[in-house]
Amino acid sequence: MLIYKMSYLYSNNCKPLIISLEFKLICILILVSSCVMAQDKSHHKIVIAHRGASGYLPEHTMESKAMAYAMDVDFIEQDVVLTSDNVPVVMHDIYLDEVTNVSKIYPKRSRKDGRFYIIDFTLDEIKQLSVNERIDLSTKKPAFPNRFPIGKSDFRLHTFQNEIELIQGLNKSTGKTIGIYPEIKNPAFHQENGKDISKIILKMLADYGYTNKLHACILQCFDADELKRIRFDLKSDLFLTQLMEFPDGIGDLDTYAQYADAIGPPISQLITFSYKKENKTYNNLISKAHDLNLKVHPYTFREEELKGFSSFDDLLDFSFNQLNIDGVFTDFPDKVVAFLKK
Repeated sequence: MLIYKMSYLYSNNCKPLIISLEFKLICILILVSSCVMAQDKSHHKIVIAHRGASGYLPEHTMESKAMAYAMDVDFIEQDVVLTSDNVPVVMHDIYLDEVTNVSKIYPKRSRKDGRFYIIDFTLDEIKQLSVNERIDLSTKKPAFPNRFPIGKSDFRLHTFQNEIELIQGLNKSTGKTIGIYPEIKNPAFHQENGKDISKIILKMLADYGYTNKLHACILQCFDADELKRIRFDLKSDLFLTQLMEFPDGIGDLDTYAQYADAIGPPISQLITFSYKKENKTYNNLISKAHDLNLKVHPYTFREEELKGFSSFDDLLDFSFNQLNIDGVFTDFPDKVVAFLKK
């Protein structure tokens, strides 16, 4: 805005104005400060609220997102799937049965595999469901026993639009700039069912002002072909994260760097691939990613899963200060924010 105003002063009606030396110095100082702030931000370690504050409230509920916002995170994650009437809703899986009471409300709506698919329900039907903490379908018990009790309070599913408006509304009322970090879930499955989820999500993001890397939005996906399509065929200028699993090694980082801006590997395998030399810890994946100008945002940091570390802070210290990761997906965003402030 400052650059625009200065340009306007000099070029409006082609009449040059006499600008005082003091004004010029102030403008230069502000511009230099802006560059310094931008440089600092590029080195900022980011905290991504994984499915909201999901360590405390049922995942992907509006209550969980509001709690995460209050924890001063950098980004809040949204997993996005489509209903039968093409409405993007925030849900981690393409299934409903692990986190809702769908089997009680619609007992005859499962497919042959016994699962209940969001894509088979309209938005109005989904709004009739209540949301609970994730359960293990094999045991029918909570996946995380010490989290919010199942059957208490009343939580509901919501649309991607609802959540964007919540976060943007809070940004306006608080003066913060907390971003969104949506994931396109299983695009191939949606395409098999006649739906182009990426086009629908990109349009919604554009409608709400998220179109390029300067905006507070990072788009992620596990499907490399789809993420390439988003960059090249659908012409997206958003910051893109290639989520990774490691069935066959660490993946082709050189290829990822052609279209993505970051990678999202599992923290467990980052630790497995690390090694010590001269009392320092190294990780070839992270160092190579940084050499290719790729940020590294691993998932998922949970207090219940310390992976051999004595405490959550020890895991964070190792990850940030030895492995040199750039951000984390975490169910406990307040604890990571507190660690980074220390």
